[in-house]
Amino acid sequence: MGLGLFILFKDNLIVLLLLAILLLILGFYFSGRAEKYFNKKDAREIVIDEVSGMFLSLIFLPQAKVRAVLFFAFFAFRIFDWTKPFPIRRLQKLSGSLGIMLDDIVAAIYTAAVFQIFFKFASWMTS
Repeated sequence: MGLGLFILFKDNLIVLLLLAILLLILGFYFSGRAEKYFNKKDAREIVIDEVSGMFLSLIFLPQAKVRAVLFFAFFAFRIFDWTKPFPIRRLQKLSGSLGIMLDDIVAAIYTAAVFQIFFKFASWMTS
């Protein structure tokens, strides 16, 4: 869903930023409550964290180049979310909304960083 929202509004930076803020607010507000409702730490039914994380990983990328790497960015985000490199695993252990949301936010930052480095390296190689 995060990927779909991004594709739908990719040409409007203001809408992208407002959606990012809205997703984060909703995620932090509802994910902790949903965890209590499902009575399970970071229950599978809670997906706002993945939606927010995927969306954030894309808006951090240079808009002129993001279309070329949408597929790869999706898989990079999922890999970071599944493997949970430092400090993602520790963040996930935090209680409530913090633990649910922060691990995906950091996975989004890692994804964006990987592609920023890739774009810098690619432009350096072609210059």
